[in-house]
Amino acid sequence: MLAVFGHLNPDTDAITAALVYARLLTRQDVEAQAYRLGDLNFETAFVLREAGVQAPPLLETLPAGTAVALVDHNESTQSLPNLSELTVTRVVDHHKLGDLSTAQPPYLRFEPVGSTGTILLKLFREAGLAVEPLEARLMLSAILSDTLHFRSPTTTADDQEAVAFLAPVAGIEDVTAYALAMFAAKSDLGDTPAETLLRMDYKVFPFGELTAPQQWGLGVIETTNPGYVFGRQAELLAAMDAVKAEDRLNGVLLSVVDILNETNRTLVLSATEDKVLREVFGAAVSGQVADLGARISRKKQLVPALETYFTPQN
Repeated sequence: MLAVFGHLNPDTDAITAALVYARLLTRQDVEAQAYRLGDLNFETAFVLREAGVQAPPLLETLPAGTAVALVDHNESTQSLPNLSELTVTRVVDHHKLGDLSTAQPPYLRFEPVGSTGTILLKLFREAGLAVEPLEARLMLSAILSDTLHFRSPTTTADDQEAVAFLAPVAGIEDVTAYALAMFAAKSDLGDTPAETLLRMDYKVFPFGELTAPQQWGLGVIETTNPGYVFGRQAELLAAMDAVKAEDRLNGVLLSVVDILNETNRTLVLSATEDKVLREVFGAAVSGQVADLGARISRKKQLVPALETYFTPQN
């Protein structure tokens, strides 16, 4: 049985991609089971509830040699702790190639699109398989989530075409209303502990020297109610400080993305993060908050700039 899973601290794309890819492989006579590497965020819980589907089982470890398929990620820091001991047979992803290495040639499908869901739709078409309503709803939700309903600079024409195709199959007549309902669920943070908020959409990236890279944690809270998040700024900064020490990181950033106004204000933990944000982005910092303007994509607008900054110049 092939284990299919997305990244740690999974978002809607990671969870739905695991579910959909496992279904696609099974329909192609490859026994596959979807898993998750963490708790659902509020948006993803809403998506699965509306779709009437159970969350995939939580996976914490697998025996060495187990065959796995990775979706929506390919870097070891974002995967199972013993990924190097597993047999990666397939990867479907829309991120940059990281440190993945395999003993045998795997099937790889990378495309610079806004969501893994867009790539999965292409795989259905290439296999000559009809997309079922549940599969369509899950892929549609992933695309809307990852592209912030086409607000993100990661959006491509392929993503927009995919949504136009999937919506009627999924039975969703008003895509805008559905996207807003997803974002409302994402923003209903209630009394969620500060560390949980930090880690809900959080990834660790190595920057700089390959032999001894700096490790930075980059969290994102996408919300239609940024005022609520900044009302808990002191709690979040304390959580960032604790995570920085616990994970032995060089820096931690938490970007609060206002979905509707398409702005990014990032919490600044210490002088280290302050210096980097000023030098990389020319950001104005006040009250431990950096104004990053319209840089709302971690993948396209934050990580590449940080990689360039930390890479030694010859």
